[in-house]
Amino acid sequence: MTEPARVPVLNIANVLTMSRLVLVPVFLYLLFAEGGHSYWWRLSAFGVFVVASVTDHVDGNLARKHGLITDFGKIADPIADKALTGAALVGLSLLGELPWWITLVIAVRELGVTLLRFWVIRHGVIPASRGGKAKTLVQIVAIGLYLLSLPANLEPVAVVTMYAAVALTVVTGADYVVRAVRLRARGKRAVAGA
Repeated sequence: MTEPARVPVLNIANVLTMSRLVLVPVFLYLLFAEGGHSYWWRLSAFGVFVVASVTDHVDGNLARKHGLITDFGKIADPIADKALTGAALVGLSLLGELPWWITLVIAVRELGVTLLRFWVIRHGVIPASRGGKAKTLVQIVAIGLYLLSLPANLEPVAVVTMYAAVALTVVTGADYVVRAVRLRARGKRAVAGA
């Protein structure tokens, strides 16, 4: 019986994931240029944010379609997402455009889920759930709306979208806690039964 071919860590999906990490400082530079309130610099920051966010969708599709899924990618992909969204949220809060409590709720959840992933890593990897993917999408849309500095009459759209992102963030965070506890318990039972 032949063993399945090992997927190299250095593949196009993982390269796209790492490129998202590289774009984070570029995004921050553009966001804060000229005090963070220049229309063209903000539009450039928005463009980099969109490009980086699209790589998240593309790398996942490539990995699944071409069998390029690796444990590195399962861990690095959500970290790259968190770095990008975290940088955007902190940046917007530093500029006084997003309440700090929103940034803190999202940051605590994201950090908590990352720590949970490492807590159970020897028992298995917790891949992103559908809810987690929906949360990421709504966060990206909400952040994008804030980055665009919408006119006053459209600001409620950004606020409602951000509140939806916060709600999804909390709900999916609780789901990850349940999944992590179950995975760890299964892993311990498997070790005890071996």
